[in-house]
Amino acid sequence: MKIFVGNVDGADTTPEELAALFAPYGTVMSCAVMKQFAFVHMRENAGALRAIEALHGHELRPGRALVVEMSRPRPLNTWKIFVGNVSAACTSQELRSLFERRGRVIECDVVKGAVLLCCLGWNTVV
Repeated sequence: MKIFVGNVDGADTTPEELAALFAPYGTVMSCAVMKQFAFVHMRENAGALRAIEALHGHELRPGRALVVEMSRPRPLNTWKIFVGNVSAACTSQELRSLFERRGRVIECDVVKGAVLLCCLGWNTVV
């Protein structure tokens, strides 16, 4: 079962560290750490659910509460777009409105000065 882990500091967090954090809840098959998020693959569904319940909101580093949830597959014909260097004053709704001028926005997540958009059917470059 694939678990999404958000609000991770990829420069300071290793796959081994995440595997050790999730191991008490079940068998960890693999971990992949990106810049601000990670994916943890666990063998058993029950263990994955226990890990999500126990670790959502856990502070791996002081002041950085983890977002731990089931990984959701991206719908077909969608694109994920990363936008960096975004002002902390911008809200998710403001950015969603801006990007919806180009097409349908399925998700708009703001995490520490960056935006991750999941967009459907865009045929123009923003």
